[in-house]
Amino acid sequence: MFYTIKEKTTSQIVEKKSKFIANVFYIETEEQAENIIKQTRKKYYDARHNCYAYIVFDEKQRLVERCSDDGEPSGTAGSPMLAILKGNNLCNVLVIVTRYFGGILLGTGGLVRAYTGATESVLEATEFLMAQIGVEAKVILSYDSVENFRYYARKNSINIINEEYSNNVEFLIEISNETLEKMLKDIDNFSIKLTKIDILKEKTIKTNTTA
Repeated sequence: MFYTIKEKTTSQIVEKKSKFIANVFYIETEEQAENIIKQTRKKYYDARHNCYAYIVFDEKQRLVERCSDDGEPSGTAGSPMLAILKGNNLCNVLVIVTRYFGGILLGTGGLVRAYTGATESVLEATEFLMAQIGVEAKVILSYDSVENFRYYARKNSINIINEEYSNNVEFLIEISNETLEKMLKDIDNFSIKLTKIDILKEKTIKTNTTA
């Protein structure tokens, strides 16, 4: 179990005339993070620095952590930003802090405080969601199990993405690994006639419970 964010959020602080613009994004892959970083650099093309940090589960559900000082003295920007993400148990999150230099040098301690402050500021304005590692799966059921399955899904935070009806009923669902294990033990007790379940891909599953 970890936390992620609901949507992109922006905030800004000023430190000795330098402006620090912090943007936080929900991400699902390294590629997505790198594309957002490129787009942000284009947007703030006239800024002195675009420092970033992100944590994401890759396609094989391995934890990936990346950060960059983008020309600031080593260890004064990316690392402190990454430490805040880790300290808040955040994942699938990218934070970018853009600095417009105000003409006054901050020193290494001042830079750490500024990038830390900008990151904390944007996270304070952000809505967190609980998240778990899970899967997208196709579940094939008999018609007489549909309402029981819908009830079970509502009670156990299983997201039904799509439904298809033919000889049987096919539900496309998002489900955490923990809930999947529980469901496979519960189906008989809830009178659910599960014909087949196909795991399509692993993914991060958000819940509606906020931190």
